[in-house]
Amino acid sequence: MKRILVAGLHHESNTFNPIIAGEKDFKVIYGDDIFNNFRENDSVTGVIKTLQGAGYEVIPTVFARAVPNGEVDYDFYLKIKNEILEKAKFALKEGPIDAITLSLHGSMRVKKQGEVEGYFLEELREVLPNIPIISSLDMHTTMTKRMNYNCDAFVGYKCAPHTDCFETGEHAANMTIAVLENGAKPKSAWVRVPILIAGEQSSTFVEPMRGLIKVLRECEKKEGIMAASYLMGFPWADNEDSSVAVYVVANGDKELAEREAVKLAEIMWSKKDDFCFHTETYEEKEALDIAFKAVKEGKLPIYLSDSGDNPTAGASSDATGFLKLIMDDDRTDSLKHPVIFGGIYDPIATKQCEGRVGEEITIKFGAKFDSITSTPITATGIVKSYIKNWSSRGMLQGDLALFSSCGVDIVLAEVHVGYVTPDMFTDLGVNPRDAEIVVCKLGYLTHEQSLVAKRSIMALTKGNTNENLKTLDYKKVTRPIFPLDDDFQYNALDNLNKKE
Repeated sequence: MKRILVAGLHHESNTFNPIIAGEKDFKVIYGDDIFNNFRENDSVTGVIKTLQGAGYEVIPTVFARAVPNGEVDYDFYLKIKNEILEKAKFALKEGPIDAITLSLHGSMRVKKQGEVEGYFLEELREVLPNIPIISSLDMHTTMTKRMNYNCDAFVGYKCAPHTDCFETGEHAANMTIAVLENGAKPKSAWVRVPILIAGEQSSTFVEPMRGLIKVLRECEKKEGIMAASYLMGFPWADNEDSSVAVYVVANGDKELAEREAVKLAEIMWSKKDDFCFHTETYEEKEALDIAFKAVKEGKLPIYLSDSGDNPTAGASSDATGFLKLIMDDDRTDSLKHPVIFGGIYDPIATKQCEGRVGEEITIKFGAKFDSITSTPITATGIVKSYIKNWSSRGMLQGDLALFSSCGVDIVLAEVHVGYVTPDMFTDLGVNPRDAEIVVCKLGYLTHEQSLVAKRSIMALTKGNTNENLKTLDYKKVTRPIFPLDDDFQYNALDNLNKKE
C-alpha cells in the first residue's frame, strides 16, 4: 500500500493588523485526530477522503487553522513547522513515503520571516527530496518564487465565497493519484499579473470573475491540462510578492502549461477595469441611512457589512466606528427589534459579562488592538445571554456574550472569530430573521448569511480591511501595480516565471 504524507496550514495574514496571531488563535489538530475532525466544505477532508478512497495509507501530521488575523507569531510557527517535519522523519523510519499532498492557504505570513508556504515547502523538500509534492490552495494565494520552485503542482479554489474547498482538496489528491498510478509528470507555469483586487470585487457569482472561472474550467478540459488556477492574491498584505497570478499544470508538457498560463494572464489583464463592487456599496453614513429607509419597505432583514473591519479578511475585528454611528442614531428607537451587531473582539469585556445575564452593567469595549481607526466605547446595557466555549465551522472555541445597549444587541467575542454564520446569533438567543437590521463584520456576505438576508448593503467603513486600496500605506508592494498605478503597459510573456 502506498503511503501519502498529509499536512495543513491555513491562515490569511493581514500586515495592516497589529495583532500577532499565536497559539491561542489557532485550532491545531495532531495526527490521527484529524480523522475525527472531517468537515463538509474543507480541503483537508477532500484530500484525505479521496486518498483513502483510492486505497492509500494516509500519514497525518499537523493541521493548523485560524480565522485570518495579523501576521503569525514566529515561535509558534517554528513549533508547528518542526512538528510536521519531525513527524515526516518518523514516518520515514517506518517505511517509504510515496508522495506528499498538502492543504495550504498561500497567503500566510510570519513575523520576522515573511512568507510561510515557500519556506515550509523548501524544508519539507529537504527532508523528502525525491517524491512529488502537490497542494491545494486558497483562491487568495500570493504566489512566490519559493513556492513555485519547491512544489510540483498546485490547484486553487475556483469559488468565492469558497464553497468548493472539498472539491479542491479532492483535485489535489487526484493529481497525486495520477502521478503515482498513471505516471503523470506535472509541469507547471506561473505568470504574474500586477493587479491588487479586494475579494469583495471578485465574487465568482458575478462578472468578470464568473466568466474568468468559466475560462479556467474550459482550460482544464483540454488534453494534457491537469489544473488551472487564478490566484487572486491578498491585498491587505504589504509585501513584494503581492499580486494576482495565473498557475497552470500540464502533464509532461511545460510548453503547453506556459502557453495556457500566458493566455489566461492576458485575459485577466484585459478585465482589470471591470472589477467593481456588486453588492450595494456606500460610505458608512449613507449606508446606514439607506438601511433605515429600507426598513419601511418591509423586506427584512437588511444586512449591513462593516467591511473595513472584516476578520475573515484578517482585520482586528475590534474597530468601533460603525458601531458608534449606530448606537448614536435615534432611529434605532423606532425599530421593533434591536439591531444585531456581530461583533467586537474583546476578551476582557466578554469575560466581564460572564455570570451577569439579566443584569445591567457598564463596560468599556473595542479598540484594544486597532487604536488607529477607532476608540473604545463605554456603555451601560443589559447582558442578554452568555455562551461558554462556542464554536462553529472549525473556528476556535471561545466565550460569546450578547450585550444590549442603545438599541443594539452587540456580540462580544473572547476569541478572534468570523461572523460567517447566523447560528452565532440564534445560539445567543436572537433570530436574525426576526430583526430589521443585522450588521456583520464581513465584505460580501457568506452563503449562510446571504440565505437569511433580504437585502445586502456594504458599508465602506474604516479598519484593517479598508476596501479603498489606494488609501492604504503600501511600502513594499512591487510597483507599478493596478489600481495604485494605471499608466503602464503589461506583457504576460515577460511575466512568465520559469523554474531554473
